[in-house]
This record gives sequence, structure tokens and C-alpha cells, in this order.
Amino acid sequence: MCDALECVFDAVAETTTETAALLARVAAEERPPATADLAALRPGLRERLERLALMSGAGFVAAPGLLADADAWLEWWQRGQGGEIRPLLLDLDPEHSAYADYTHWEWYALARDTGRRAVAGPYVDYLCSDEYSLTLSAPVTVGGLFAGVGAADVYLPDFEAAVMPVLQRLPEPACLVNSRGRVAASTNPQYLAGSLLKGPDFAAVPSGPAEGGHSGDGADSADGRVTHEGLTLRTCGGLPLILVTGRD
Repeated sequence: MCDALECVFDAVAETTTETAALLARVAAEERPPATADLAALRPGLRERLERLALMSGAGFVAAPGLLADADAWLEWWQRGQGGEIRPLLLDLDPEHSAYADYTHWEWYALARDTGRRAVAGPYVDYLCSDEYSLTLSAPVTVGGLFAGVGAADVYLPDFEAAVMPVLQRLPEPACLVNSRGRVAASTNPQYLAGSLLKGPDFAAVPSGPAEGGHSGDGADSADGRVTHEGLTLRTCGGLPLILVTGRD
């Protein structure tokens, strides 16, 4: 079930690695990066979109102030309705009414604030596609400083097609939620995709088998599970997703 998203995260990691190396080369020239430098990322982004049908878009989103010639920038490419891969064109001039400030979006803020990869959504992606999507992201750092995020979009129907057959084989109703409790896929009629599962402390779910036990509501030190009012929570492999089973 996690393999599909791990492949997407692998592609995001390729983007973050390539971007960090590019920015480091520019820094070695003792000059700030510019939008023209990011054009070197385009062949890799196109190749990843051609390789992974699950991804609908991919790119690097620069931290404000990173670039010498733009306050904000998305080097973003996406698959069109006809399958063609094309650049995303946005108005990123803060003086214009159509300005799209991406720094408050969850996929950007989570990666920036935690320093870890993140899954945001599902949500209607008004910034890129106007489609119900998940965004997978990871921070890009250069010299220990945050420079932006590498990210990829996955349309929700494509994600559900990849994971629902596995969820449906589980003996109990189940759903996948992100670190903030947003439901990404579900076979539990109480928790529909896009809804917010409230109550459990998702931060208390260990990232792996707990060592020496876990204080809190129903932690199981043997396998890293956490229980909450009839629900069982556990991580989905190494992904920033939580598998929730049982009935509330």
C-alpha cells in the first residue's frame, strides 16, 4: 500500500537532491541564484513525470527571497489533460491581486517547519490544477539553511485507486490520515476522504516500534501502535501517513 507513495517520495528526493546541488554550485560562484538557474531542473522534472504516471505535477518551490530576480518562484511542471507535460505559469507579483502566496499552504509549511517530508491534503489545489489532490513535499537545504521545498502532486482518485484495494482487504474499517488528521483514503463510512479525524494525538504515534514503552493513551510498546477510543493508529511504513483501523 505504501509502495506507490514511496515511489513518489523517491522522485521528490531526486528533485531536492538535484536542487540542493544546483544551489550549492551557484553559491560557490559567490552570487545569488536566479530564476534562469532553475531551468537546469527542467529535464529531470519532465523525466520524473514521464516515468511516474501517479504524479500529476512536480517541481521546486523557492523560499521567498532566495532568488535575485524574483521574490517568489515555482519551477513547476505538470501533466495536462491530454497528457502533455507543460510548465505552470502563476502570477507571483505581490503587487497584483492574483498573487498566489504559497508559504501558508500546508505542503510548504510542514516541510519548512518540521525539516521532514510531509503529505498534505487531500485538498482542492487552487494553486496548480483546481483538482482534488495530495501534495508530497520535502525541504531543500543548502549550507544548513532552508531554501524551499521539492514537491509532487498526486490526484486523489489516482491515489485511491492505488491504495483502496489494500485497505479493503483489511479485516476492519480503515483510513489513512496525514500528520494533522486529514483523511486521505478511507473504507470507514464515518471518515470520508478530505474530512478531519479529530481526537487522537497523531504526534504520539511512534515513527517505529517504541523502545521501553510509550506514555499516553493506549500505546503498545511491542509494535508501536497507539489506541484511542476504539481506534488503532500506526505508522504506514516510513511514510508521513498514519493507518487508522477500527470504529470510533
